[in-house]
Parts: sequence; C-alpha cells; structure tokens
Amino acid sequence: MSVNGLAHVAIQARNYEDTLSFYTDVLGFKVGHSWSLPVFQITEACMLISPDQRTCIELFDPGAVIAAEGEPADSPEAVKHGALLHFAFYVDNVEKIYEQALAHGAKPYVQPDWISLGEPPLQVRNAVVHSPNGEVIEFLEEVDFDRSSTPSI
Repeated sequence: MSVNGLAHVAIQARNYEDTLSFYTDVLGFKVGHSWSLPVFQITEACMLISPDQRTCIELFDPGAVIAAEGEPADSPEAVKHGALLHFAFYVDNVEKIYEQALAHGAKPYVQPDWISLGEPPLQVRNAVVHSPNGEVIEFLEEVDFDRSSTPSI
C-alpha cells in the first residue's frame, strides 16, 4: 500500500464567491462538484479541479465548521507556526500568472525570480503571492526535485 499523490487541500473562504472566482477565473480551476452539509454547518462547498485534472482544492464557506490545523491567525499578515505554510502550483510562466493574480486582488510577497536550492544547486523559478482570501500561494515552473539518484559531490 502506498500514497499515490496529493488529492486536495481544503481552504475556508472569507468570501466564498470571490474566492471561487479567483481559483476558477484566474488560476483555471473548474468546479467539479458542489454540496452543502448542514451537520457541519456547511452552506456552500465545492471541489475545484486543477487543470491537470488530478489535484483539487476543497473550498468551504466562511461559516462551515470543519477540522482545521492550528489556531486562526490574529491578522491576515500573521504567520501561524505548525499550520500549513503555503501550497504551490506548477505553472508554465511564473511572470504571467503572478501578474494575473495581482491584477485580480492577490498581494505580492516574492516577485518572480530564479533561486538556487541546496548543494549541488538546483535552479528553481518561482514567485509567491497572498491570495485575496489569504492563502500563501507559490507559482513554480516545472522542476524535477527527485535528486535521489544523483550522486552527491
């Protein structure tokens, strides 16, 4: 038995319609299924399917009572340790999606650039934004992180 991949990340929207619009209109996700579940005070929820048709974001309305990691941050700028730090999307063009996200209400955090990770260095092109809903989202051009068969120097 093994893990086949990441199925979804769940987020709770401050504003459900605005958050849904950001992920569908800006990032290209599509609504796969929508539901409500009164036992958990879920009025609106949906599974957003990524363009790769494999990974998803589960989106909940602001009043939903769902399991969550950590305590809520004191402010949108505060960082909570021990909670999800960010999630990343592979993209074709970091600059283009970064500018598109900013044009639709995201806040800049790390501008598009090349960074060097580790030794031997692995070159990565990325950018990071705070979504209009507050998630920290990294945009990352395709990179092969599997260096397990690469001999170290």
